[in-house]
Amino acid sequence: MRKENCIFCKIANGEIPSSTIYEDEDFRVFLDLSPATRGHALIVPKEHFSDLFELDDELCKKAIILAKKLAGHMKQVLGCAGFNLVQNNGKAAGQTVFHFHLHLIPRYEKDGAGITWNPGKASPEELEELVNLLAKS
Repeated sequence: MRKENCIFCKIANGEIPSSTIYEDEDFRVFLDLSPATRGHALIVPKEHFSDLFELDDELCKKAIILAKKLAGHMKQVLGCAGFNLVQNNGKAAGQTVFHFHLHLIPRYEKDGAGITWNPGKASPEELEELVNLLAKS
């Protein structure tokens, strides 16, 4: 299913041109127009899913397997020193296009891409509370 006013639906299904580096029946992978680093690409499903929570499990598996394959290829071809896979869900997390997508970001020594955070501190009591809230049997 596609969403008529979704720009990523239109790109993923070839209605809007893109710098495509990979395509199959489920996904289109294209270079980001505002890259964090050289080679930054997006894995976008051809069906519309607003975020990770709407994405069906089978496509989720396929997306991460595709990311692994493409990241390895990009690392070899581009000679990058590392790799970030970034997937944002919700406005508070930095999602700006509400169609599931996975960023493939090649990393180079001293590239200046800011995909880090300042580590906080958690007390033993807070960790215990969180384990009690989050751990599943």
